[in-house]
Amino acid sequence: MSKNSFTKKLFPFLALFLLLIVLGSIVFVRFIRPYEEQSRQDYPTILNPGTQLGIVTRPDPGEIVRGHLLELPAFDPKTVNPWQIDIRGTDVSRIDAQRDLESLLYATFDDQTRWPQSLPDNFSPSRIMELGRNPGLGIRRLHSQGITGKGVGLAIIDQTLLVEHIEFKENLKLFEEIHSAGHQASMHAPAVASIAVGKTVGVAPDADLYFISETHGRYKGREFTWDFSYLAKAIERIIEINRSLPKDRKIRVLSISVGWTPKRKGYKAVVSIVKKAIKEGIFVVSTSIHDSYGPNFRFDGLGRLPNLDPEQSASYSPGLFRIAGLLNGTQKEIDENTLLVPMDSRCTASPGGNENYVFYRSGGWSWSVPYIAGLYALACQARPSITPEIFWKTALSTGMPLDYEISGKNFHMGKIVDPGKLISTLAR
Repeated sequence: MSKNSFTKKLFPFLALFLLLIVLGSIVFVRFIRPYEEQSRQDYPTILNPGTQLGIVTRPDPGEIVRGHLLELPAFDPKTVNPWQIDIRGTDVSRIDAQRDLESLLYATFDDQTRWPQSLPDNFSPSRIMELGRNPGLGIRRLHSQGITGKGVGLAIIDQTLLVEHIEFKENLKLFEEIHSAGHQASMHAPAVASIAVGKTVGVAPDADLYFISETHGRYKGREFTWDFSYLAKAIERIIEINRSLPKDRKIRVLSISVGWTPKRKGYKAVVSIVKKAIKEGIFVVSTSIHDSYGPNFRFDGLGRLPNLDPEQSASYSPGLFRIAGLLNGTQKEIDENTLLVPMDSRCTASPGGNENYVFYRSGGWSWSVPYIAGLYALACQARPSITPEIFWKTALSTGMPLDYEISGKNFHMGKIVDPGKLISTLAR
């Protein structure tokens, strides 16, 4: 047989083989591409019929798996980046733990992080996570007295939730999606839910949880375009659900870990619906709380070295991002009538699995918002007639001033909340 005739007979098989490779590559790429990129084209809205309660979908875990590190980056106290030393899901078993101790004390990690066999005496990941679970400042003492948020509805609008996580699955009465970016649990949603109502982590562990997954805009590649009209729809849905609830199980507080500004699309819509929620008796806690309730409503987050006792007010300092701003000159002291709540060094539910946890060394206002929401749920149980104005005024009057010295200069940083005094005062 000639070479040419052999090639002609073989050509159809080669063509088929190449076609299969191309199709296989397309399918392979389609399924390994990050789910967020796929779902951002869809943004589904999935609701229960009418005002029926229930869980409309069960998002997949969002496991974080990385490689290994031989050395940790040095921590820069002047940098506001909360992810400077992020070793979640990372193998750091080959680092020199003694040389990297300072970096370890500023690390964010989870229960999938692989540690060296020998660690410094003053760095125990399990102990740090255990301290981080404690909401601190006497909250657990209130729980032992029966003040747990029982019978109070607490709503959250955030990213995609891992609905079966043991921290809050028993609390969860509603999970819906409105313009939601993905079906894989985010790092953000399990954290805020557990800080608010988590069984071992949360401020109000017996509060009823109503959760809507929503995306405040659209992604185009790596760019994000804000549009708060979707958030407005989610708040409208919370109001609708709340109207159908029994009088003694109403949603009293809504936690939204985001802020809105006039320059962003949908601003007027969200401001309008927040006013409606307020008239319905819902305390809307957001990073734009001053926009909703006036300049007297100001809060900030507290920092804490990870091995200090979260129960003691002396363990707290300004948050890491605030200290960085003071050091680099971009921020000054804050008003003394600013309410300060725990923020940094918190251990929360992880998106990686239903029984997994993660320790966030540096938090943000995102972690402060659900803390305040949970605290308000406790206040509602102690004094059902409470209003946001009375709550805030009492929290400030019973709080402890925080002064902080840095680079030889003393800064007034607001008042650390005292949950025990707050609740006992409101219950009188």
